[in-house]
Amino acid sequence: MEINAVFEGGGVKGISLAGAVQASEDAGVTFNRVAGTSSGSIVASLLAAGYSGEEMSRIIRGTSFRSFLKRSPFFNTKLIGPALRVMLKKGLYSGEALESWIRGILRQKGIVSFRDLPPGKLSIIASDITDGRLVILPEGLEEYGINPDYFEVAKAVRMSCSIPYFFDPVMLRRSGKAAEGKSFAEQFVYMVDGGLLSNFPIWLFEKKEKEPGGQGAVKVPVVGYQMVGHTAPQAHRITGPFSMLQALVGTMLSAHDERYIEQEKIVRTVKIPTLGIGTVQFELTPEESTALYNSGYHAGKEFFRKWRPGRLEKLLIVNKKASPHSRWNA
Repeated sequence: MEINAVFEGGGVKGISLAGAVQASEDAGVTFNRVAGTSSGSIVASLLAAGYSGEEMSRIIRGTSFRSFLKRSPFFNTKLIGPALRVMLKKGLYSGEALESWIRGILRQKGIVSFRDLPPGKLSIIASDITDGRLVILPEGLEEYGINPDYFEVAKAVRMSCSIPYFFDPVMLRRSGKAAEGKSFAEQFVYMVDGGLLSNFPIWLFEKKEKEPGGQGAVKVPVVGYQMVGHTAPQAHRITGPFSMLQALVGTMLSAHDERYIEQEKIVRTVKIPTLGIGTVQFELTPEESTALYNSGYHAGKEFFRKWRPGRLEKLLIVNKKASPHSRWNA
């Protein structure tokens, strides 16, 4: 069974997505087009590069996410170091370690830029905070005068994972016609975590072309992978404007609202309990990492035990016509 898959962002909770991918493949699922936001973009890029769920599991579960939190010793100075880094770099950590990590993994499969992938295979969501809009990579790069084919996949993943004020934003420079009439400063745009504008872009493949098959066109079904559950509140010590900013961002990312999703999308969404683990809880214990993975695996296994393309969606459409004012909550 072939699907187009969309993976939600969720920081370190993305470990659970690897478990769900493994369960999907165990159920006979193959992935056609894939898309993701933030940590979901990591999973999507690995799938697009040809990694299996088992390989992905070994990579993600064997990675210390704490190693991504790198900055020069100068910025580790108590009190002023982190605050000064935010002022100068616009983030507590650079994000370069994460980019280097995903670059090395992708290159093992011969993937560097988007031209190394089949057209349309991978879509990554980022947020342009300069122009205030959502960007779908790689095709969205054309609006900045950048050739999508030669843009590095690892850079796109880093953009999508750049949690505001936690990691540095990624700066792009407009080129060609996109830069005409703009001052030097206006030629630069800042890209951050795609979850700022669309953390679960299950809508992404709705308007994609239909795939050929049999007599007439057959549309590949879209399945979403979403992480759900409430995170235990984390206490923050507020000592000044920068600690307040850090607490604000942490609270924003860890708070989980049960958002409305259209009826037809609910039945094709794998909902993965995140066991109260926070988005930026980078110092996971091995037990917590394993628990997240197992949560994703069990959620994926249960979903594909029941779901068949179009069956439940058709039933919901019939019910919706019978009761047009009904609503389901995610």
